[in-house]
Amino acid sequence: MAMKCALSEELPVDEYLITEEPYYVPVGNEVEIFIAAYRNKLPVNLKGPTGCGKTRFMEYMAWKLQRPLITIACHEDLTATDLVGRFLIKGENVEWNDGPLTKAVKSGAICYLDEVVEARKDTIVVIHPLTDDRRIIPIDKLGVIVKAPDEFMLSVSYNPGYQSIVKDMKQSTRQRFVAIEFDYPPAELEKQIVAHETHVDEQTAARLVEIGQSIRNFKHHGLEEGVSTRLLIYAGKLIQEGIEAKEACKIAMSQPITDNPDLQKSIDEIIAAIMG
Repeated sequence: MAMKCALSEELPVDEYLITEEPYYVPVGNEVEIFIAAYRNKLPVNLKGPTGCGKTRFMEYMAWKLQRPLITIACHEDLTATDLVGRFLIKGENVEWNDGPLTKAVKSGAICYLDEVVEARKDTIVVIHPLTDDRRIIPIDKLGVIVKAPDEFMLSVSYNPGYQSIVKDMKQSTRQRFVAIEFDYPPAELEKQIVAHETHVDEQTAARLVEIGQSIRNFKHHGLEEGVSTRLLIYAGKLIQEGIEAKEACKIAMSQPITDNPDLQKSIDEIIAAIMG
C-alpha cells in the first residue's frame, strides 16, 4: 500500500510565550545590549559559568520583547535533523514535522541553544546560515529555504571555564555572534536574589552568599567550577523547608560540586564557620 506524504499542521507557539515577568536583576547593561542586538538582527552568545543566570536572563528578555522562547538543551547526540525536522510515519501517511529551530524561524520566536558546545560540531553548522546576512534555514529534505522574519533571533550560551579544546566553540561559529559576558552577581545583589527566590531572612541570605564567595576561592585550587547562585538558592529553599542550615548547605553545595573528600572537608569547615 502506497503511503501519502504530507506536511503536518503547524503547532501554535503560544505555549512558548512567557506571560508573567520573570524575576531578573540586571548586573550591568546586558538588557540594553540584548535589545540593541535584537533590533539589529544580531545573534547573541551568552558566556559565563553555570548557574549564574543566563537562562533566567533569556526568559526575562523573551518576556520583555514579547516573543516566544524556544529553548534547546544541546547534547552530544543532538543531530541536525533534531533541529531542523524529520519525516514521521503516521498510519498510512508520511508527515513532515518541523524541528524546534525551524519552528522558531517560521514563528519569529527567539531560539535559545543552551550549552551549544555540547552538541556535535557538524550539527552546529546548521545554524550558520541564520547567523549572517542571509538569515535563512535550508530544509534539504523538503528542498526549500525558509527566510527568517525580522522578529526571529538566535541566541546561544556556553561556559568557557571548563571546556576542553575538543568542546570549545570553533572560531567559524564564535565570530558569528556578539557576546555578553556573565558572572556571579556582586555580593549585595546576590543576597537580594537569594532572599527573593527562597524567602529566607536577610541574615541567612547573607550567610549563604558569604559561603558561596568563600567556596569560589577554591576554583583555582582543585574545583573545576565555583558554587553557583543556583546552588545557593537550592540551599535556601531547603532551609526554608526546615532542613538544618549546615546540613542544607552540605547537601546543596559541598556534595554536588566535588567528590574530592579533602575539598568537601574544607568546604564543610567553611559552612560550619559561617553558619555557626
